Amino acid sequence: MPTPEELLARIEALEARALAAEDYRELVNLQGAYGYYVDKGLWDKAANLFADEGTLEIAGRGVYVGRARVREYLGRLPEYGDGTIYNHMQLQPVLHIDSAAGTAKGRWRTLMMVGFIGREGRWGEATYENSYVRERGKWRIASLHGIINFYCEYDEGWHRGGVPLLRSTEGVQPDRPPSFEYEAHPKAVIAPFHYDEV
Repeated sequence: MPTPEELLARIEALEARALAAEDYRELVNLQGAYGYYVDKGLWDKAANLFADEGTLEIAGRGVYVGRARVREYLGRLPEYGDGTIYNHMQLQPVLHIDSAAGTAKGRWRTLMMVGFIGREGRWGEATYENSYVRERGKWRIASLHGIINFYCEYDEGWHRGGVPLLRSTEGVQPDRPPSFEYEAHPKAVIAPFHYDEV
């Protein structure tokens, strides 16, 4: 027969496991929501998923610091409308969560279909190395770092090479330079890992 102390220890262990499972679900939903908002050009909603001091770094264009600057960057991207596709599927999560500290790190893959009717249509794929923080009781993106592995014209395919990365966004300058310099396919790039082994 377990002692009261042993039963209490079991309850505490089960509570910790339940919290970890709930945190995992919330983080998957958070990252998935980001992808859906980007799909439809809902830039304000996407920006609201970031922590107050959250950062965004995409395609080697530099780092934008703070939710207001993330919103400013996203607001410079083309509007969503008729004839536009922005699909950004969030796939293959590897999450490491410290529930007690309210912090987490995650690695994701995004498969992209981007196009404007009559102008261009592209496939793309990127690795996200992100961090998260629990802020005012909700998980938020502390840093989103999208490392582009390839962009290519949909009708030519990646076997013919790739589209060079656009290194700036018109009308807005980053707060910090890129974390590291790289070029996408056909150059080989490996996004830094937040973990050595699972």
